[in-house]
Amino acid sequence: MEEKLKAVVLAAGRGTRLQSEQDDAPKVMRRANGKPLIWYVLDALSFIEKKDIIIVVGYKKEEVTDNFKGYEYAEQREQLGTGHAVMAAQAELSGYEGAVLVCYGDMPAIKRETYEAFIGDHFENGNDCTILTGESTIPLPYGRIIRCSDGCFSHVVEQRDCTEDELRITELNSGVYVFDTPKLIESLGKLKNDNVQGEYYLTDVPAIMRSNGARVGICKRDLGDEIIGVNTMEQLMQVEEILHRRSSTIAV
Repeated sequence: MEEKLKAVVLAAGRGTRLQSEQDDAPKVMRRANGKPLIWYVLDALSFIEKKDIIIVVGYKKEEVTDNFKGYEYAEQREQLGTGHAVMAAQAELSGYEGAVLVCYGDMPAIKRETYEAFIGDHFENGNDCTILTGESTIPLPYGRIIRCSDGCFSHVVEQRDCTEDELRITELNSGVYVFDTPKLIESLGKLKNDNVQGEYYLTDVPAIMRSNGARVGICKRDLGDEIIGVNTMEQLMQVEEILHRRSSTIAV
């Protein structure tokens, strides 16, 4: 890929709903089909050089840093939302003028070809921000994509804030983005945490960019079960089944 590309992998969470007396590892180090969740993410991103991948760590950070060598690391000392997690990587992105993929260490089912097609779409369309969206038959508490009358991106509404009409929208925000880095950093500076959780949401960034004249695009793909993030034991079992099925197919 000729275009400049880095990645920021968000991996700082504790995963409170996954904690037990037997396992209090960071969420991304919980295992599915024998490997940590973040292993699958980094494997899917192996088309990007390790030195260009920044992993944002926090809770029990050494469990991640000791097991995955050769990557850049940034620390999120407090858990103040996804936008705040990306802010934690600003020093590592300082002076960099290219594109950056932002994704999650607890979404192990997204395939390499999905990332590559998504990133290709971003460059081909000359976007400043591209949002990966999709539909899923699995009930997921994800934000809905609101489009303008011309079909272009307007904004994201989190599920808890949706009206009844908005809840009927089937296009989900995966939370995975590609950004022009300088415009991302500029927009992060405009994020507000005036919400019930007092957190900074990355989902607000595309609308901020759009309001400042940036080109924001949508890459809608048939994501199916790729879109599942792991927050509960049920979701951990779901992705384990998906990854096991996938590895069995490859083996055959």
